[in-house]
Amino acid sequence: MKILFAILAISIFSFAAMAQVKPVLTAKIKTPNARCEECKTKIETYLKRYDGVISVNVNTHKGETTVKFITDRTNIEEIKTAIANVGFDADDVPANPDFYKLLPKCCKKPEDGGVPIKKTSDPSQ
Repeated sequence: MKILFAILAISIFSFAAMAQVKPVLTAKIKTPNARCEECKTKIETYLKRYDGVISVNVNTHKGETTVKFITDRTNIEEIKTAIANVGFDADDVPANPDFYKLLPKCCKKPEDGGVPIKKTSDPSQ
């Protein structure tokens, strides 16, 4: 009888553990020098390899990256660091200088010879 009760208790705890919902967050990260399709592809491809990252979308017009991730597998600081390690500024985390140097001219900051960001009069952009 004790064995049957132990098996039943283990089964209940196993099902409860599997039924737990993983906490998911969506974060918007400023990536101001990600302004072309090459930048978009580079960031999205790199971040999708990270465990816990569900989706990535780089908006080159707004200069921001939206990342949806599982919080018990990664966190926002790791994601920002990953973006910086590809060569892009990510909010308060500056780009890794070694990888920033490898970016094409269009992806560099204006002070480094890159193309200045065009300001639009449309507030939605």
